[in-house]
Amino acid sequence: MAGFVLKRGSMSTPLEDYALIGDCHTAALVSRQGSIDWLCLPRFDSDACFAALLGSPEHGRWLLAPEGPVRSTTRTYRQNTLILETRHETDKGVVSVIDFLRQRDGEPALVRMVTGESGEVPMKMELVMRFGYGAIVPWVRQIDGGLEAIAGPDLIQLQTEVPTRGEDMKTLAQFTVRAGECVPFVLTWYPSHDPKRTSHDASAALTATTEHWTHWAKSCADEGPYADAVRRSLCVLKALTYKPTGGIIAAPTTSLPEWLGSSRNWDYRFCWLRDATFTLYSLMNAGHSDEARAWRDWLLRAVAGTPSQMRTLYGVAGERRLEERELDWLPGYENSRPVRVGNAASSQLQLDVWGEVMDALHVARRTKLVADDADSWSLQRALVEYLESLWREPDEGIWEVRGPRRHFTHSKVMAWVAFARAVTAIEEDGLAGPLEHWRSIRDEIHASVCANGFDAERGVFVQYYGGKEVDASLLMMGLVGFLPSNDPRIVATIEAVEKHLLVNGFVARYAPNTDLDGQAAHEGVFLPCSFWLVDNYVLQGRQEEAKTLFESLLALCNDVGLLSEEYDPVARRMLGNFPQAFSHVSLINSARNLAGTSGPAEHRTGSTL
Repeated sequence: MAGFVLKRGSMSTPLEDYALIGDCHTAALVSRQGSIDWLCLPRFDSDACFAALLGSPEHGRWLLAPEGPVRSTTRTYRQNTLILETRHETDKGVVSVIDFLRQRDGEPALVRMVTGESGEVPMKMELVMRFGYGAIVPWVRQIDGGLEAIAGPDLIQLQTEVPTRGEDMKTLAQFTVRAGECVPFVLTWYPSHDPKRTSHDASAALTATTEHWTHWAKSCADEGPYADAVRRSLCVLKALTYKPTGGIIAAPTTSLPEWLGSSRNWDYRFCWLRDATFTLYSLMNAGHSDEARAWRDWLLRAVAGTPSQMRTLYGVAGERRLEERELDWLPGYENSRPVRVGNAASSQLQLDVWGEVMDALHVARRTKLVADDADSWSLQRALVEYLESLWREPDEGIWEVRGPRRHFTHSKVMAWVAFARAVTAIEEDGLAGPLEHWRSIRDEIHASVCANGFDAERGVFVQYYGGKEVDASLLMMGLVGFLPSNDPRIVATIEAVEKHLLVNGFVARYAPNTDLDGQAAHEGVFLPCSFWLVDNYVLQGRQEEAKTLFESLLALCNDVGLLSEEYDPVARRMLGNFPQAFSHVSLINSARNLAGTSGPAEHRTGSTL
């Protein structure tokens, strides 16, 4: 595959310069320079009050940094937490900024604590509050101990003892921090109609939040030689979980481009059914059964109802109306337009989702995640019965293409998975169902894929029936047990992926094709696909190649262990929404596969062995 040429717009902060903080309701991105450039309140998919990530500081941000030159900046998370500590060394001294979202027991609160380590460091604060994704300038007034900003349904209160002033629709402050001093700031969101206001003690909030994360981390299983990367990835998954429902979003951001300057910009602040199996298995293996059970229960609630109305993705509480619209006042990350909120892919037909749901509930059953499986099995029967009438149809596929529907090979393979898991439930778990009938359909789909999704001349499976190109989703065929990993057709297909889709050692999803996906722009390599190749290497006994590729992927993590959705291996820039749950789930599962701690073979689902 040809190398990439980076298209640059106006330079934005590189994605790898951001860290994540969160409270399991929402999340914020904090830059290395001390600017919070993205925050949606009160929950992940609410309107952003800081949207500089997709525009400029005028669209909302909160900067807290030394006023003069900085010699060096280092940052880290406090062990097994999502509490970020950024340390700035200056000519006049050393100062640390601690950032976290307070563990929520009411209204959301963002805490920033500036601590002097040595000398006397002049600091600056610039707070630009903009509701409605940067479109709405609020009315701001001074109050005792800080200020309030209000517009429509939103009210933000800043609690601080530092004197502030208004200038050019911004709130500014200068102050000096001396060794041993701590200067706290607390920013709290309220519904504007609610007269209740709460004063938060920053130190008490830090203690409570530390205790919460530390207690959670105690349930982590031993994660082998890549324990640090796995634990950080588990923290990311925990942070992207919406605590009230158990739903796990794909990413906390929207419209971060898959190629700089392109229109491949999508809203990922929703829950994809496709991620269910991968996520469920990684949580279960890591010892987080409560989170796995909550995710499984969210899944059952979300897809409940008529099978014909099942969506590919849902809101964090199971919402189905996710209409896509464009925000034309935002220029986009590095001029990557349009900026979108909502996601039209929610109404697409993606046949593989049926297989993913069946596979996830299969994992839940085999790992004894629930004691009473009656409701789950009733739902699964309804899904499989509907899929019987649907699997022969073309669809938009795993990559959610916005071109014509096709008979994607991966979609048919996952339809096979749905019936294969249903058959297993009857044969091995004693559940009731039309065994011979479902065996027949399972075998019919298998024969269809082998006949129509296979290029006999080249000996490889192809992206869609009648096509010639390979697709990284074909790497799933051996992982879900469609064929043995040493079957010559699987071996040849992996070789074709290596030949045609590897870019500087990493895997692209497919060769760009406007007729196929309706998008003319390039994209980066897709990091989960590279982890799938690791898993295939492990299955084939290519342990050293698996280890080499896995460690190359680990090297892409930024300094605080975060991964995006995609990567430009030439410009060495992260691309796509950030941080990406799918990338971190894939990292967890590949680490366990390499370590040989993935559990018994009967649990082979998704990218797990």
